Amino acid sequence: MSRKKKKQGDFNLYLQTLNEQDAKEVKRLFTEIDQRCCHLPKKDRALMYKDFENAILWYKDNNLSLETALKYASAKNLGGFFSRPSLLWFALDDAAKIYPIALKSNFMATFRLSAYLKDDVVPQLLQLALNFTVKRFPHFATTLKKGFFWHYLNARKRHYSVSIEDRVPCTPIRIAASGAPAFRVVYYKNRISVEFFHVLCDGYGGMQFLKSLLVNYLRLRYQLEDDNAWDYVNQSPVAGESENAFEKYRKRVSASGFLDKIAVQMNGKPVNHPYRLIHFKMDMNSLKEAAHRYNSTVTAYLLAIMFIAQKGATDVQSGEMAIQVPLNMRKFYPSPTLNNFSMYMMVRENIDNITSLESLTEDITKQMKEKGTAENMDRMVASASRFVHMLRFIPLSLKTAVARQVYGFLGDKVFSNTLSNLGPVELEPQYAKYVESMDFILGTGITNRACCSLVSFGNTATFSITQYTTDPSFASEMEKILTKEKVEFVKEGSPIWK
Repeated sequence: MSRKKKKQGDFNLYLQTLNEQDAKEVKRLFTEIDQRCCHLPKKDRALMYKDFENAILWYKDNNLSLETALKYASAKNLGGFFSRPSLLWFALDDAAKIYPIALKSNFMATFRLSAYLKDDVVPQLLQLALNFTVKRFPHFATTLKKGFFWHYLNARKRHYSVSIEDRVPCTPIRIAASGAPAFRVVYYKNRISVEFFHVLCDGYGGMQFLKSLLVNYLRLRYQLEDDNAWDYVNQSPVAGESENAFEKYRKRVSASGFLDKIAVQMNGKPVNHPYRLIHFKMDMNSLKEAAHRYNSTVTAYLLAIMFIAQKGATDVQSGEMAIQVPLNMRKFYPSPTLNNFSMYMMVRENIDNITSLESLTEDITKQMKEKGTAENMDRMVASASRFVHMLRFIPLSLKTAVARQVYGFLGDKVFSNTLSNLGPVELEPQYAKYVESMDFILGTGITNRACCSLVSFGNTATFSITQYTTDPSFASEMEKILTKEKVEFVKEGSPIWK
């Protein structure tokens, strides 16, 4: 190929092969992209053009017609989002206000949601799918800014890029960079992952984003037709999706407070990033059957196993262990918010009482019933709101030191571990058939040696351990107990990151 042809690029060479009518249709597409992206900076607009070019070339290389490419890679899917100036800003919800002032070196409250597909990811189409998804989540298309009293999210209409995974999961997001988003989209082989800084959302809000991204991607990849899921990802954002539901549903009740006594920690030298990720992909029917043997829910059953595994991972022989269990407040209040709207209950067990699964599941079930009520969660909400109210007139420059002194739950010394259960994830059948499984991992950890999470898709429940120590005892004990309990599972592990 001559130097001149190389300089032209693959897409220009492709254009030269088109007949006059097809060339006009392509030109019309890029004219429309220009109109719908008129408020993007020139550099970002050029990246958007390139995304559409790469997608069209992928369709061509896979023997799909230009008509098909133009139908699915349509500029209409951008909506008018990028054609309007960035005028909005969003106040942080009561939980989110704490995360920026809790930042420490090598620590950021992040989490990751992943979908494993049956085919490898096509990055050209994933990028276009992200372009189509952002408009549905305007308060995600933001950058974190410092106000005089609180941080806030400032609208930032830009080109949001996907990238191949090349770092340890849930590493801090560079929010200090000018205009940087508080989320990232990465892919590896057949896995699509979105990582979020907790200022944006909780697991529920993050899952709505991932599901919308999946719908857009799978439509592009397999040329799927319109359906209810497509209606959701293309509808206008609902005002309540960015509301501070803590404030809206706050009741005048006595606050319970977050301060608690120090919990026994697992041993093992801690590291300041995930040392390893371990997934137990369990057969849901088998897991439910095991839990039912103890007249227990799946969550209570897994908590009991975790307590026994934790005891086997420490040399401490007295004191209490505690596991933090986040609860979705939408269970009690029908808020459409995609922001944070979760509180937590603390399940505690004296080490002396951590003996049999039978006694543990009984006690844990009782604790969850008593602590996981709307009344108790209302008191937790009142505590969070009261703390935010106390700090409202303290300049941001002084808040960090005050917050860390007053707000006990910013440190994780009061709990030994976490179990965050997102529950079952559902997709429309025509999309679900292309997805193998999902997982959910937590990236928080200063004192704790591990944190755990659970999500189910189809008949697979994925229990994930984010390990922050070189000591493998906790995961090994979990595996031993699950095997003894005859829970069917496949264990998968990441490389060890040093």
